[in-house]
Amino acid sequence: MRGLFWFRNDLRLHDNPALWHLANQCDELLCVYVVDQSWFNWTAFQSKPLGPIRWRFICEALWDLQTSLASNGHTLLIRSGMPDQVIAELVKQLSIDAIGVTPLPGVYEKKHLSVLQTLFPNKRWIIEESFTLLRQDQLPFTFVNLPGSFTEFRKAVEDLPTALSLVAPSCLPTQIKFDFEGEKLDCGQETFGSMMPFKGGETAGFQQLHYYLEATGLVSGYKNTRNGLDGWDFSSKFSPWLAQGCISPRKVLTDLRAYERQAGGNESTYWLYFELLWREYFQWLLYKYGSKLFQLRGTRNVNPLLTFYPEAFMAWKNGTTESDFVNAFMCQLKMTGWMSNRGRQIVASYLVNELGVDWRFGAAWFEEQLIDYDPASNWGNWQYLAGVGTDPRGKRQFNISKQQQQYDPELRFIKKYLE
Repeated sequence: MRGLFWFRNDLRLHDNPALWHLANQCDELLCVYVVDQSWFNWTAFQSKPLGPIRWRFICEALWDLQTSLASNGHTLLIRSGMPDQVIAELVKQLSIDAIGVTPLPGVYEKKHLSVLQTLFPNKRWIIEESFTLLRQDQLPFTFVNLPGSFTEFRKAVEDLPTALSLVAPSCLPTQIKFDFEGEKLDCGQETFGSMMPFKGGETAGFQQLHYYLEATGLVSGYKNTRNGLDGWDFSSKFSPWLAQGCISPRKVLTDLRAYERQAGGNESTYWLYFELLWREYFQWLLYKYGSKLFQLRGTRNVNPLLTFYPEAFMAWKNGTTESDFVNAFMCQLKMTGWMSNRGRQIVASYLVNELGVDWRFGAAWFEEQLIDYDPASNWGNWQYLAGVGTDPRGKRQFNISKQQQQYDPELRFIKKYLE
């Protein structure tokens, strides 16, 4: 039997159950990744879905995956185009019998998969969930009854057992022979991303897991340091690898539990799990609400009373507002592709509450710039701040001056990014 595995946001060999099961059922296998050309097109929100810093991270992740596959006698075939069309062409051209893929909550990602399933109803489909901690059948409620707040969700799921992460397959079936060339990755110009030592790939993701847990034990102080603004060690920095699937959330939790057994758990190690549950909640919100997560009125269907002011948006985007604190965060984002969680809340509040700009323009700018962009977490958090999402308290407004006095009283952060 001939199998095709379609890599998407699961750029790893470990804990990839769809790949595992497909490999165990096939005699021949082809591994494919599709570069979606729509990522590089302008959107209605004056930004693109993918910026240069995250694109470089993706390229690095693909190079690392190619290396891992090469040790199993495989070449990762990279094609460019509309994902469903590219996969359909390969299925027909190579007489594929079985297709393996990891389901994702994104609207377009679900649509591409649905189109292919409709096109090839008689193929064997191996679809195994691993982008979330929990499988849908493990949830103690249906999508319709998904709790309306994170606290309700957390209480319902935090004590549920989660599967241990799978190891990488020890070997893969023989590669399907093909006589056409794949895409050559062009990551464009050098970026400023080297200011933060993020490197794409499963190998680098494993290294960061080891560093933050076993090598340094930094996780044991996470709750006290998590509101830092700059630097490497105050937070886990796992998010870019989780977003591209270079590491799985189950792998993070498996390693965290192992660390707790060895070094002891505390409030800080729980808080890292707490953050994983926040990520989990947003993924299931996107599964439930779909395109509503991207609409002005949000999942609550309320009018946020915002509009689009071009000059105000450009000042925010370019870091030239009246607030140096906000400007420093926006410059940090452009230079590194990253911003602390505290910073994201501050600049989002400023755009919505001080400038009155449509929150979707901010969310779309983050989509282009963030190295750890994840549709569910990004758009879900922006809805939360704009008062149209799942926050039971409605719109949140930060006192920017008070935040600066609390988190950057000596202006070190401001001076670093504005001087």
